[in-house]
This record gives sequence, structure tokens and C-alpha cells, in this order.
Amino acid sequence: MSFSRKFKFARRALPALLSTLLATGVANAFTPFVVKDIQVNGVQRVDPGTVFTYLPVRVGETFTEEQAAEAIQRLYSSGLFSDVKIDTTGDVLVVSVQERPTIASVSFNGMREFDDKAIIKSLLQVGFGTGRVFDRSMLERAEFELKQQYLSKGKYGVEITPVITPLPRNRVGVAFDIFEGDLARIKEINIVGNQAFSQGTLLDELELTDSGLMTWYTGTDKYSREKLEGDMERLRSFYLDRGYLEYSADAPQVTISPDRRDIFITLTLHEGEPYTVRSVRLAGELLELEPQLQNLVQIKEGEVFSATKTNNTVKAISEYLGSLGYAFANVNPNPVLDRDSHEADLTFYVDPGRRVYVRRIEIGGNTRTRDEVIRREFRQQEAAWYDSNSIRMSRDRVDRLGYFNEVNVSTSPVPGSPDQVDVNVDVKEKPTGLINLGVGYGSTDKVILSAGISQDNIFGSGNTLSLNVNTSKRNRALVVAHTDPYWTVDGISKTTSLYYRRTEPWDARDSWGDYQITAYGGGLNFGVPITEYDRIFSGISFEHNKLSRLSADTPRAYRDYVNEYGEGTNSVIFNVGWSKDTRDSALAPTKGYYARLSGDVSTMDLRYYMLHGQYQHYIPLGRSYTLAFNLMGDWGKTYGGKSFPVIKNVHAGGIGTVRGYEGGSLGPRDIDTNDYLGGSRRLVANAQLFLPFPGASRDRTLRWFLFADAGQVSTTGGGTCYAGVNNHAVDPCGWKYSAGIGLSWESPLGPLQLSYGRPLNEKEGDEKQAFQFQIGTAF
Repeated sequence: MSFSRKFKFARRALPALLSTLLATGVANAFTPFVVKDIQVNGVQRVDPGTVFTYLPVRVGETFTEEQAAEAIQRLYSSGLFSDVKIDTTGDVLVVSVQERPTIASVSFNGMREFDDKAIIKSLLQVGFGTGRVFDRSMLERAEFELKQQYLSKGKYGVEITPVITPLPRNRVGVAFDIFEGDLARIKEINIVGNQAFSQGTLLDELELTDSGLMTWYTGTDKYSREKLEGDMERLRSFYLDRGYLEYSADAPQVTISPDRRDIFITLTLHEGEPYTVRSVRLAGELLELEPQLQNLVQIKEGEVFSATKTNNTVKAISEYLGSLGYAFANVNPNPVLDRDSHEADLTFYVDPGRRVYVRRIEIGGNTRTRDEVIRREFRQQEAAWYDSNSIRMSRDRVDRLGYFNEVNVSTSPVPGSPDQVDVNVDVKEKPTGLINLGVGYGSTDKVILSAGISQDNIFGSGNTLSLNVNTSKRNRALVVAHTDPYWTVDGISKTTSLYYRRTEPWDARDSWGDYQITAYGGGLNFGVPITEYDRIFSGISFEHNKLSRLSADTPRAYRDYVNEYGEGTNSVIFNVGWSKDTRDSALAPTKGYYARLSGDVSTMDLRYYMLHGQYQHYIPLGRSYTLAFNLMGDWGKTYGGKSFPVIKNVHAGGIGTVRGYEGGSLGPRDIDTNDYLGGSRRLVANAQLFLPFPGASRDRTLRWFLFADAGQVSTTGGGTCYAGVNNHAVDPCGWKYSAGIGLSWESPLGPLQLSYGRPLNEKEGDEKQAFQFQIGTAF
């Protein structure tokens, strides 16, 4: 006699309740039996052995009513099956299942706010992704998570529609059709509970603002949950810096208008009373360094408590101990409050931890640059005591190479070795092949084009090889240079260069002059590091200059030069100099300075000397603004009784000197032709305020800037400043001022600079050039 007992699990019922009801319904008809065999039907992807692991019975064991209910509950709870059926035929247990489909692909249509990979990673955290079992409840969780991501960005009007596409072999493709909608903008921010400070003062501390005249540019009226949390922390820091140690704030209240376009934010604060510092002391394990540590304490007795000074003290003590090898030093400030007198006793508890040394320096992210190029910039050595100052200096040196967009240095403890750490250097390479392109337009030269190619990190060796070709109608130039920054292991650099230049100056009749200036030569220069930031350099070069195709229309200055020196000259030039670079980055400096002084002395046919100087200083203003200054000067004179050679004059005007004026137009003019002659003395000053570019927070090299320039080109040694034919230029050697706006970007083709400048003290005869564009130029 055989019995057929079926237990079918309803898909949307509670498994435990259903199993109990089934077991109760067959209690009188079900007779336990010994299982001789188990059969599994309906599996496609799932291995039958997986089903066996969920069954509470094995072959040879007795199968009971309770085990039947438990089997159904276990199989359904696994999430692998949408239907479960248990049959018995004789003493054979038959398990029939219907598998849930698996997710073959996840895609997004219409998503622009986020990167696909980032969202897929976020959905995996809630159990939804490729290869996972498809489940309607899991789909709802994924849809909710995706919507939360948009709400955190202020996109309250987002609409998400999942589309399920059945695929062969019991699979599905899931696509989310997304209508992102417009950003909800902040209509009003209201602060409640503030008494010591006005609402306007507190609102100035926030990054978020309500909609205003310039928010289309700044984007500060676009609601973001992360930004709001940051603003709450800024308010907390604001109060703690002013002694309000009992300050607290309720969770911000955020409401949205019915049309989902306007956001209203209410911040409720509890200020408390300000506290003054009654006493300051150090405690803990001070390593007999209390005098040194005491000098690092910035907050003093009798002052109003300041969280900034307290945190700076913690940082200073931690860095000092880190420079002694205590990489995991812990400094905890503990203010004890006297609420009656509103005074605080501040104690810094110092725990230096164990002194550690660096086991290895691990370098990653450099697919092209060799490890040795990065390692030779490191001042922290392997198998040496950990030194936080050396690590910080090493990081800045690597960044100043200019080969990387990002340089991150971190430390990690070595498992099982409490006195060892590894230093991890992670870099993100930038294209170091540089194509220099220059485009300008002026009343004299019209369209000017120049081009060049260089490789700052050739074959990842850290060497520089460049080939520059000037293709403008006025100039022809070819320069080949090679620099080995580590010609010796001590860091002595060597630069070898060859060059050829030919110039056809413009004359007064708006045509190109018949005469030419040709120069060719080569040089060898060496640089010697004397400190971590200072370098001296010297070198020698040979140069041949020739003026040809001279005529009566040639500018008088060049005819006088030929009468004095002849058409062809040879000279050997010696140079010596010093430079110092403390900038935090070569690509987009935000702090530090760069200084350079050098001198050239020429012998043989051309006997002159020229001094050069430059100073750049970068001052950070807040998190995203940088104020930069640049000063540059040149001063030349001859020896041996001859006048300064006009072919060695320096020029100013245009990008790199005084923007808003045509390139090279400052200084004396030729008395016969009005040609720009330049001069033997040049002074240039620039001030630039860098501003963050909206929406480009990930690219630190893309910035707007406001600028003000000043410059002057004149003569030395009593030379005359000619104003050109019939005094064409009123004051060519006077100071010229300009101001304007521009854009700078470290583009894949090289440093890009766009500027629009206007002269501030324009005189008759000055040559203006408002819009200027150049790729491959600096400051």
C-alpha cells in the first residue's frame, strides 16, 4: 500500500505559518516512514547537493510530519526557490522545486548624476546585483536605495521605473529607467535658538545658502545631505572655537514644497555659555619631553576655550612624536567643566605608543613611471625609524615632479609586528607628453601659431626630452633639449640643448621685414642640490648670431648693431644661479614659494652680462581659493665700451608678463620703423586669485582666476627710450597696468591658459590685445 502526501508552499504566505498548517492538516493521515531514496526535480542552476543540505532527513532515517514542515520552511527560506513541493512515492522522498531567476545584467537608462560603477557597488551592499537571485522584495530595496542616492543630491523629483526582461536559462535582465528631474533648490534656511550670534553671522559659516544672485554660478543653493551634515559640523566648530563647550544641535528639519522644487531647512541650536580656560597641563607618558611638548601647546590659561587651538595642539604634539618614530601617538584633550564659574581645566593626555620603524615603502598606481623615479625623491628610508617630517617632505617632493595628478601617502601597521609599519604611496599619473600650442591675434602679427612637443617623463625614467618648433610667420625655431635630473645618485642634474632660431621682425608698413636674425648654438648645464629645497646650477653654451638681408628699410637699431658688431658674431656664455622651491605641487600650487636668481656672462664678440630674478608665492585662502604673486626682473649691461646688443633685449606684453597688451609690445620702439625693440631692463609683477571651477571639484588643476598685472621694459646704462617714428608711442617705457579674468587648466595637451585683459593706464600708441590663449605656458 502506498500513500501520496503533497505539501505545496504558497509563494507569498509566511513559511512558518504555512508549514504548521500543513503539518496539522495531515496529522491523522501521515505515517512516518524510513526514507530509502531522495529524488530532486526542477533544479537547473542549483546543484542537487545544495537541496540535500536544507533537508532535515537523510537516506535510512525516519521521515516525520515535523520534518516535512521543516523541509519546506528551510528550502523556501534559502531564497533560491519560488515554489517547493514534497511528494512521497512508497519510501522514496521526491522534492520538486521551481528556481527563482538570477540577475544576468543591471543597467541604467537616463542616469547622468552618478557613475554606473558606483551605483552598482552601492546596490550590491543591499544584496542586489549581477549573479544574485532575483526577488521582488530585493528589487524594491534596490529601487529604494537608488532613490535615496538621488535624494541625497537634492533630486526630489526623480522617477525610477524598473524594467524586467526575461532571458534564456531562467535569467532576467534588470534595467532602471530614470527621470532625474530638476534639483530642488534651497528657498530658505532658518536658525532657531541662537542668542549670542545673529542669524546672518551663522549663515555666513554655512556652505549651503538660499537662492541668490550668484548661486547659478556657485551652486550653493543646491541641497545635498552631505553638505548639510558638513554645515552642521561647521556650526559646531564655530561655537567650540568661541568657548561654547555645551553647544548642541537638534537634527536639522528639511521640508520640501508640494511641487518638489523648493527646500526649507530649519536648524535648532542650543548654545549654552562660553567657557574660559582655567588651567592647561600635560599628562600621560611624556618620555621626559615635557619642555618640548609644552612649547607646542597653543591654548593658554585665561583664554576663551578654542577648539581650533586645541586641535592644533593635538596635531603639533602628534607630529612631533611622529618625527621621533612614534607613528601611532595618541593625544586626547579632556576639558573638565566647572559649570558654576564657566571655567574649564584642560588636560592633554599623551600616549606615544610604541616606537616603530618602516619595513617597506610600497608604491602603486604608476603604470608608466618607474619605481626608482619615486623612490629617489623619498627622504624616509626603509628599515629606518619612522619620521613623519621626512614622509611629509617626501610626499611634496614627489608631487613637485609634475608627473602625477594625485599623490597620496599613508601608513599601515605590519600584522604581527607591533613595531613595524609600511608606507604606501599611491599615485595617479597624468599625461607627461606635452604638445605646446600657442594662438594669438594682434594688430601687427595677426594670427600667430606655435607648436612643440616634449616628454617630461620619457619611458618612465624621469628624464625630460623636448622638441619645440615655432611655426608662426614671424619666427622659425627648433629647440632640442634633454634633462637627466639624477645624472648622479646624489641628485646632480644635467641638461643638454641644441637650438636654431630665425626671426623676421615686423616693420612699420604692416609687412614682414626683408632682414632676418638667425641664431644657433648648444649648451651644457648642471644643477646641484644643496638642501631639500635649494639648488645651485651653472653651465656654458656657445651661440652664433647672424643678421642677413639687410636693407635701407631695416630698423635703425639693427643697422646700428651691424655697424658696431658686424653681421655675424660668436659668443660663449657662462651662467650660474640658485633656485628654491617649497611649493606643495608643481601642477596646481596652493601654498609655498618658488625663487630663482641667475646671471649670464657673455664673452668673445658679444660682451655683456645679464641678471635674472623671479619669485612666486602662493597663499591658501580657505579650502578652495589661492592667492598667488609673481615678481620677475631682468637687468643687462655691457662691458668693453660697446652698447647693449639689441638681439639680446628682453620683452614683455601678453601671457606670462602683462596681459591685455600685445606680445612683446612694451618698451622702446625703433626710431625709423616703430618696431618693438624690447630693452635691457624688465620688471613684471602679477597678482592672481584662483577660484574653483563649478562642478570640477575632482580636477584641482581646472580653475578660474582674476588677475592684475604690471610691467615695464626700458634700457640701462643711460640708454634712450625711443618712442618710434614721430613719437608714435607716448610712454613706451613707462609702467603698464592691466586687469582681467582668465581660466587655467592642466589639459591633456599641456597647461592651458585663457585670459581676457584690459589695460588700466592705456596711452596713445600702446598696442592692446584683449583676448589671449595659449597652451604650454606657466603663471
